[in-house]
Amino acid sequence: MLTPFEWMIAKRYLWPGKGEAFIALVAGISVGVVMLSVAMLVLVMSVMGGFRTEMLDKFAGLNGHAVIQGYGGSLDNWEGTLEQVRATEGVVSASPLIEQALVASYNGRTVPIFVRGNTPEDIAELQDKVLLGDLSGLQPDARKVAIGSRLAANIGARVGDTLTVINPQGRVTPFGTSWRQVGYEIEAIFEIGLYDFDETFVIMPMEDAQTLLLRGDTIGLIEVTVTDPDNVGDILEPVKASLTGRAQIADWKQINSTLFEALEVERVAMAFVLSFMVIVACFNILSSLVMLVRAKTRDIAIMRTMGATRRSLLKIFVTTGTTIGTLGTVAGLILGFTLLYFRNPIVDAVAFVTGVEIWDPSVRFLTSLPVRVDPWEIIGISALGIVLSFLATLYPALKASGTDPVQVLRYE
Repeated sequence: MLTPFEWMIAKRYLWPGKGEAFIALVAGISVGVVMLSVAMLVLVMSVMGGFRTEMLDKFAGLNGHAVIQGYGGSLDNWEGTLEQVRATEGVVSASPLIEQALVASYNGRTVPIFVRGNTPEDIAELQDKVLLGDLSGLQPDARKVAIGSRLAANIGARVGDTLTVINPQGRVTPFGTSWRQVGYEIEAIFEIGLYDFDETFVIMPMEDAQTLLLRGDTIGLIEVTVTDPDNVGDILEPVKASLTGRAQIADWKQINSTLFEALEVERVAMAFVLSFMVIVACFNILSSLVMLVRAKTRDIAIMRTMGATRRSLLKIFVTTGTTIGTLGTVAGLILGFTLLYFRNPIVDAVAFVTGVEIWDPSVRFLTSLPVRVDPWEIIGISALGIVLSFLATLYPALKASGTDPVQVLRYE
């Protein structure tokens, strides 16, 4: 704790007097650099965390945290496997699913699509993603589908139009294999928020997908959602033995391993690089305190002769430097959260000024800039700024406390 005398001197040194404008300028620069460093760390770490969380949520929303896929693309006797998975501890839900890459035709234009056959429960869960239409019309044998917003925009389709889905693996005739072409009415247009999904997915009832693909009563895979996505492999370990020779389990880490590993490496690298900005700012604090100590050498000697202890001087200059770092850290947190709040308007403004599309959904998968603020990361960033500021004060504070008043005042 500081005594009233120590706190009074520390406050006085926080605002250098007349003729010490250069010291004040360096101290102001130190606060500014700490502020910008902390703000950039908060912004980058929150955006990178948002990327991971948002993409995991959106992938899990369609494919769960893991899928059980039958060899050859077909899973026989799947009802027993589904019940076993649902009974496994840690599993939140499990649903049968059919997913197949096909081709669709509309107004003479042919595009690649992914046909997805879902249960009524899974289809109903996508209702909040619907932009136009209603998913309630997607009933077995009704020949109605829902398509992604990007797909609808690419082919110019609207609700009520007919989309022709083509299955190259049709029925065998004496004249060869005839492609199977089935027309489906577009009942709804949805937007998941993942560019690739919105551009290619066509959702229909599972029974219609089985009929289209000539699968009979088989399915392609089972999607599984668990309580802890990071430990999905351990949770599904008891199921693996019964799937030997029939199917394999692929979790979200394996399915999207390249993407998520790249995000994690980039996140760590950005944090490491931006941390050096805080170190540079702390060097500024150190240099401003060194100059302050040199400018106040006579004052320090006088305080020593008046009874100020080395400990008091040490506390005064440590407090001065740490306060500068703390002010910069707090200002950086405020600036960082402000930038996060206005992130999308800022991106739009920069794109408008430069004429360059900064946020291209086709490249970055997501249609908007995501953010996830981790309280522990914010605490770590704040601690980094304050602790490094404290360490930067030790050398000049020790120099000040070691001042010999006899040497300084000998010729006064």
